[in-house]
Amino acid sequence: MRAVLIGNYGVGNLGDEALKEYFLKRFPDVKWSVLSANPQEGEFHRLPAGLRSLMRPWWRTLRVLRKSEGVVFGGGSLFTDTESVYACLLWWWHAFVARLFGKQLHLAFQGIGPFRTRLGEACARWVVKRAASISVRDTHSFNRIAGWEKNTKVVQTGDPVIVLIQAENTGGSSKNVLIIIPRHNSNERFIKRAQDLSQEYQWDEIHTLSLQPEDSGEQNVCQRMSEVCSGEGQVRCVYTLEGLSREVMEGSFILTQRYHGALAAIVLGKEYEVLEQKEGDKLSSLRGSRREILVQLVQEGEKSLRGAILE
Repeated sequence: MRAVLIGNYGVGNLGDEALKEYFLKRFPDVKWSVLSANPQEGEFHRLPAGLRSLMRPWWRTLRVLRKSEGVVFGGGSLFTDTESVYACLLWWWHAFVARLFGKQLHLAFQGIGPFRTRLGEACARWVVKRAASISVRDTHSFNRIAGWEKNTKVVQTGDPVIVLIQAENTGGSSKNVLIIIPRHNSNERFIKRAQDLSQEYQWDEIHTLSLQPEDSGEQNVCQRMSEVCSGEGQVRCVYTLEGLSREVMEGSFILTQRYHGALAAIVLGKEYEVLEQKEGDKLSSLRGSRREILVQLVQEGEKSLRGAILE
């Protein structure tokens, strides 16, 4: 089976790279061609969606699409315009070209919505209608598309990265440590909550984890976190799931606006608080979640995708 794997890969985001790792590891029978914003060896550029991307060898991607047997949109919240409607347009464009080649579309472990614009929702509806298989990673997404036109059953699953996070640990820290995990665009509400937490309790240490360290916006947010925490916060750059697990294991309490930061806290049994960017987004679906249930849901999603592309 030859398949093209599409996601928000190559932008330096730990969570997205972990999703790519999941598909490559758990589906070894599939010959994957990965599309990336910054392709590594053996990967391919995304299709052009602007002037700069026209200068890249996107024609190789067309060749890969033509030779493939299907396209998998692998994990993440690709079809949402919470940050920008451009994201919905970008992924719709890839789905549109794949359909021109007559390829099946598979939405795997997707977060769909919320939407601010009609255009963003229209792009998502177009893809959902034409998908050969659909699995969504949270209840909000499942309910959101329940009334949409589609040609297949929707499977409610979870985020597959949870099966890659190791629950075993070596003890953690004896110190009272506050862990803060922001996004590159974390708002004042999140920053204020971090400040309040830093002042409400006697923390031995405060660690701000950057899961997208090369992003200038995230660098600025992390610097701001250090300032509002009275200059006591340490900024720690995290590049791998193993590194994230180690850092979270040191924490006594986790405040996160990163989905995979919350997943790590759940797996490692840490007390945590999520602060979503918008009501009904992916983070709110994790409140009160249990590892065992999430893993079971992921297994069901994996079985569904395997049946759709390999059987």
